[in-house]
Amino acid sequence: MQIKVLIALIVAILGYFVGDFDTHDQPPTTDKTKKDEKYYQKIFCKNKNGRIEVVLEDRTRVDCLTATHAIEVDWAKKWAEGIGQALYYGIKTDKRPAVALIVGAKDQKHLKRLRTVAKSHNIKVYIIKR
Repeated sequence: MQIKVLIALIVAILGYFVGDFDTHDQPPTTDKTKKDEKYYQKIFCKNKNGRIEVVLEDRTRVDCLTATHAIEVDWAKKWAEGIGQALYYGIKTDKRPAVALIVGAKDQKHLKRLRTVAKSHNIKVYIIKR
C-alpha cells in the first residue's frame, strides 16, 4: 500500500513539472539565431565581474561566481531546479545564493514562482531578458 502511495506522489510531482514546460512560447530559431544558456551565462557573468563555470571539489559547476554570490543561470521553466542549485552552490562556496532567470514574454508565471520562494529563502533574483 505504501509503495502505491509513493508512486502516486512521484507521478503527481513529475506531472506538475512536466506539464509546466511550455515549449510553444519559445521564438522560432535558426542555427544563426539560436542562443543557448551559455550565451546568456557568459554575457551576464561578464557584466557581474564573475568567474564562469567554477568547478567545485565534487565536480559540480557554479554558472557564475562573484565576490558575493554563487549564481545559477537557467531558463525560466527551470526555476525550481535553479533554486536547488543556487542554494547548494551558496553553501559550498560560502556565498549568497542567486538565480539568474532567462525570461521571455510568456515566462511571468515562472518568475513569480521563483520570486515567491526566493523571498522566503534569501535568494537573490536576477532577470535576463531574451
